[in-house]
Amino acid sequence: MRIAYFINQYPAVSHTFIRREIRAMEALGVTVFRFALYTGDNLVDDEDKAEASKTRLILSAGIGEIIRCCMIVLATRPLALVSAIREALIMGRRSDRGILRHIAYAVEACVLATWCREAAVQHIHAHFGTNPAAIAMLASRLSNIPYSFTAHGSEEFLKAPLLSLDRKLKHAKLAICVSSFGRSQLMRWSSSNRWNKIEVVHCGLDRAYFDRATKPVPSTPKIVCVGRLDENKAQILLVRAASLMREQGVNCEIVLVGDGPMRRSIEEAIAAADMQNTIKILGWASGDRVASEIEAARALVLPSLSENMPVVIMEALALGRPVISTYIAGIPELVQDGKTGWLVPASDEMALANAMSEAILAPVEQLTAMGEMGRRHILKNHDAFVEAKKLKTLLERTVES
Repeated sequence: MRIAYFINQYPAVSHTFIRREIRAMEALGVTVFRFALYTGDNLVDDEDKAEASKTRLILSAGIGEIIRCCMIVLATRPLALVSAIREALIMGRRSDRGILRHIAYAVEACVLATWCREAAVQHIHAHFGTNPAAIAMLASRLSNIPYSFTAHGSEEFLKAPLLSLDRKLKHAKLAICVSSFGRSQLMRWSSSNRWNKIEVVHCGLDRAYFDRATKPVPSTPKIVCVGRLDENKAQILLVRAASLMREQGVNCEIVLVGDGPMRRSIEEAIAAADMQNTIKILGWASGDRVASEIEAARALVLPSLSENMPVVIMEALALGRPVISTYIAGIPELVQDGKTGWLVPASDEMALANAMSEAILAPVEQLTAMGEMGRRHILKNHDAFVEAKKLKTLLERTVES
């Protein structure tokens, strides 16, 4: 089977789950073509750099190639082009991004459609229900190649009407969600007669995580947080929670792995709380470095306000570390409160501080048992190879139908 993967930005630091899925699909004998609009910045992982060399970028194709592809579509499928432009106008009128942006999507879809036809692609699969799904849907119209998409959230579900998520599902052969919560949200924004198109295929980890021997939980009072520094991940709450812990007489080191638009605000909050020696921002790191930072901590903390199913929680549990996170979205599908970690109400600084204090003060034996239970759960439900087999079976049906 020959499949085109289309992503807005690939490879990217935060898209390792897509890389793992693609690699697993290839291990299953699927020929995968990687297409994206552009490559992410700050690639620090050698595997991401290798993926970059395999990815064809539409926005780097050059005006000559873009014109060539548009002319081919115009000459070979003029009625399909009219239909695609009409669909772009419908989505554009509903969108907060406007009609011109959606006309640009139609142009990009001409390139994607042409490249897919020239590569004899049998199916187009987009990751994210935002503009990748829009471009893939239009490319499907232009090429007559079936398409599907994976909706990750939380943006897709927060802006579902503006993103025309219902129309994308209508024209798709299949829609994948990475959690039961995600499936419920896509069902919420679509007609019940299309619910049969929606399947759950979890994001997964590759065998390296499961083959890696777990390291003993350290006695050092250290907690790690991994993720983009933004409003949704809410790392700034960690600063406030750490301050409350200090008032309670509990001190620990907190390492933030990641970068993003909230970095300056977080740094200012750290300085205002006089916690420069307690909370450190590492910046983006390679996969190996992230794993090492998790192993050096007693627990992972992720105080998210908006999520779907964070892959870093899977990574921490697979490495035998309990997780402190919030009662939102798909997180309770990963973390069992009191068994594999702690779940607290989102935005509750005191509850977060109390959970972090428990993790710091808990006996190593308790944390080890929690980590082992979490590891078993991830091994059973989030093996990238097993999940890719499910996806491959689903995509094969769309090609055969």
